[in-house]
Amino acid sequence: MLSRVFQPRGELIGSIVAGIFLLAGVIAHSVLRAEAGAVGLWVSLGIGLVFGCKAAWDALRAFTFDIDVLMVVGAVLAASIGHPGEGALLLFLFTLSGALEGLAMERTEREVKALHALMPAEALVLREGEWKPAPAESLAAGEQIKVRPGERVPVDCEITLGRSSIDQSAITGESMPREVKVGDELFAGTINTDDPIEARVLRPANESSLQKILNLVTEAREQREPVHRLIDRLSQPYSISVAAVSLVVLIVWRFVLHRPWVGEDGHSGAIITAITLLIVASPCALVIATPTATLAAIARGARAGVLFKGGSALDRLARIDSIALDKTGTLTFGRPRLYEAHPVAWSGGDELLAIAAGLEADSTHPIATAVREAAKARGIAPSAIEQLNHTTAQGLSGVVQGAHVRLGRWSFVEPLVPVCLRARVVEVLSKIQDRGHIGVVVARQNPADPEGGEAAVLIMADGVRPGAQTLVPELHALGVKPVRMLTGDNRVTAERVGEHLHLDAVDAELLPEDKLSIITQMHSSTERNRGRGGVAFIGDGVNDAPALARADVSMAIGTIGTAAALESADIVLLSDSLQPVSWSIRLARACRTTVRINLAVAVGVIALMGIATIVGSLIGRDIPLSVGVVAHEGGTVLVVLNSLRLLAIKKW
Repeated sequence: MLSRVFQPRGELIGSIVAGIFLLAGVIAHSVLRAEAGAVGLWVSLGIGLVFGCKAAWDALRAFTFDIDVLMVVGAVLAASIGHPGEGALLLFLFTLSGALEGLAMERTEREVKALHALMPAEALVLREGEWKPAPAESLAAGEQIKVRPGERVPVDCEITLGRSSIDQSAITGESMPREVKVGDELFAGTINTDDPIEARVLRPANESSLQKILNLVTEAREQREPVHRLIDRLSQPYSISVAAVSLVVLIVWRFVLHRPWVGEDGHSGAIITAITLLIVASPCALVIATPTATLAAIARGARAGVLFKGGSALDRLARIDSIALDKTGTLTFGRPRLYEAHPVAWSGGDELLAIAAGLEADSTHPIATAVREAAKARGIAPSAIEQLNHTTAQGLSGVVQGAHVRLGRWSFVEPLVPVCLRARVVEVLSKIQDRGHIGVVVARQNPADPEGGEAAVLIMADGVRPGAQTLVPELHALGVKPVRMLTGDNRVTAERVGEHLHLDAVDAELLPEDKLSIITQMHSSTERNRGRGGVAFIGDGVNDAPALARADVSMAIGTIGTAAALESADIVLLSDSLQPVSWSIRLARACRTTVRINLAVAVGVIALMGIATIVGSLIGRDIPLSVGVVAHEGGTVLVVLNSLRLLAIKKW
């Protein structure tokens, strides 16, 4: 139970409680002039000391004297001379920032669990002449398995019987299910969307494509260099220096300058001078310079639908100068939409769509969903279909008012299309495919004339997301170039989208390891050519997880992304629009500028007041402790107010 208190969530709760007592104490003591307000300040200080002393003790046990130790000492000394509020504020902010850092660090474990959740635990395997359920980990190469409709493929395998459609977007990122037949290879983690199939195991589960992705995520995460904040690098030398200087002042003032330990006026004397120096040099403003700006930027981003997973994500996003994006589900919605019903020779457009919707009424295929949504949007009721039949990987057929109808591939529908119309249908399909669109043929045979009939082509495409059209110009204006697409989809479709969105480069037909390799190359090029900057990657699927982990900073589309991608990403966009991408970069850069100003103010106040304390004491014009406290708190207030400006940044 006690260990949970010092976990990130327990520390966060503790900091919130301490903050409530601190606020109540300040209001009661300063506004209402009530002495009872001191109780709130002392309670807040006590809660802060619980966590502060734990961190300080851990540092001392590791034989380090860092800023955690100095903050606790400073808070205790401030309280000992009658200023518990300052010590409480210092420890409140220290505890809060530590809790947020801890919560961000737990992401790695969650992302691994998200990938593991996609790995099927059980498979149907042929053993001793019977189909028996068995753990997926027990499957050996050469064994025969069966994958029923709706089930995930347990291991990498090769089809030996049957044909079906496989949703392999988790591996390749393709928006459409792939038609498979005997001899085709299936990847572990993909989903059988149609008929049952039998397959031969090619590799055991621990060598499957999905396991490779899991390994890539882990390796890519380990390759990322840790981001060291300026305050972390200066923590130990700064803390030791402040403590050492204060101790030297105490000794010199007492034994060299022969000052009394405590002066009669309460402001001179060796002890008071040393404590004053330690207080004015207290790193309160320095400590909160980064977290206050970071918290303000994170809060502003959350209100705008951009979730930053910690301050390091903001810092790295501010430095990027090149970016790569997935296509399916990122630049596009990841599902086809019917935008035209082209009547090659069909008199009634509404009747055409009604028949198509009737044939697709019970199908779960993405094309069927697109047809039904288009019919519903136009207020067209599906036709009643008789003798409905589904031919795997080909299409659907049935009878409407005595007329045979078909919908699907050209080879499947062709027998119902009049000979005089076939060349025209093929020409339309060719033009559609050249544009990277999807063409589905619908035909109806004339019951009175078997040689006659009607035909049409349903034209579909994966529409681009809002904000995608203006994304490249906005990124170029920020100095982010190149903007590069990395996709597992076919090259024709990818190049069409890339040309439409004015992307700088397009890479298509990629597997997860290919995306990872390209991100690594972009990262190396950035370091070699500019010596700074970084590479960002935006994705949505499991296939994007390795690239998301390897990039300097990664974004995921929150409304459609898989759990693994969201856990791998540093930043999650909580809307369907890509407009927040360039805005979030501007916010991150504003945060970086704010942090730099905060650090300059904090260091400036510490240096100025430190020098004033020493010089003033030497020339007999001591800096009163109250003035030192006001200056110290004034620097803190300036830092906080400067950070709060980030909350006022306008949305795109």
